[in-house]
Amino acid sequence: MSRHSTIFVTLLALLAATMACRRGGGDVPDAAPSVYYWRTTLRLDSTERDFLLRHHVTKMYTRFFDVVLRDSTPNPNATLQFLDTVPAGVEVIPVVFILENCLRHDLNDYARLLVDRVVQMCETNDLPAPRELQIDCDWTRHSQDDYFRFLGLVRSAAADHHLRLSATIRLHQLSMPPPPVDYGVLMVYNTGDATRTNGHNPILDYRDVQPYLRHVGSYSLPLCAAYPTYDWQLLFGHDGFKALLHHENLADSTLYHPLPGGREWLVVASRDLPELSDDASTATWVTVGDTVRRWHVAPAEILRVSRALQEQRPGINAQVITYALDTRNINHYTITDYEAIYHP
Repeated sequence: MSRHSTIFVTLLALLAATMACRRGGGDVPDAAPSVYYWRTTLRLDSTERDFLLRHHVTKMYTRFFDVVLRDSTPNPNATLQFLDTVPAGVEVIPVVFILENCLRHDLNDYARLLVDRVVQMCETNDLPAPRELQIDCDWTRHSQDDYFRFLGLVRSAAADHHLRLSATIRLHQLSMPPPPVDYGVLMVYNTGDATRTNGHNPILDYRDVQPYLRHVGSYSLPLCAAYPTYDWQLLFGHDGFKALLHHENLADSTLYHPLPGGREWLVVASRDLPELSDDASTATWVTVGDTVRRWHVAPAEILRVSRALQEQRPGINAQVITYALDTRNINHYTITDYEAIYHP
């Protein structure tokens, strides 16, 4: 090979490396079809187990506990109870959700306590030693420095247990510097405002994602994507949004009457739902004349967004995570739909 040819090949290699860096700084390790598991008890029914097997899901990002303020001190809350085993071949990746207001407090010691607690939970419940820990936080520019400092402490503690560290990335965070973790999961859901009635699906709507697409390709952190499979029932009263309902039977004609369009139901019987309030003695939540709006995302919309992300950042769908593993969610889509979501 001539000297000029060698220089040309070298320049091409440098250009390719530069483009790869611009396209995201590397790949997500051990990419595979994955799910989030986001309940307070670990128990899988036959439908959920069949789903994991059928779609070759080998990673289950599992919420272990939340970190909330209690008496002005960050504390674990709603810790996962292990009532079942995980199928062989499915790796459990612990996820810890931390409220943003916790970041304003001294977390120097808490970072190590958090990691040790995760490892201890795995040991106590006969899970294999974890290879990864994920932190979930809706941080903003105001809390960015505190959050990144905390992640640095977590990463140091995690390294002592040979854990890599990942973090969730929300769309609005794409325009900010990336956190100091090994890779990020782009949360492609909850993209709209559930309290508004502007016609946009608040779970996922391409129109809400489109403004952020320009940031995806240049985001300098390895990324994979998580897409929604859940639905929402949103309660609206005369003054606007009231609450997110929990799996109401909208087909119960003694309580609800369907309205034209197939998306809204009129409340025809008043009743209390105390679980929607911090104070069970408060006035009736669901009142005659209120409406319930149900949202779920059509598979075509998920694929439209998925392909737009893939166009801006090739490889982002090498690992797709669906949120979240639950029989109710599984039944929203066909096997073919899921295969298309996992392998766009």
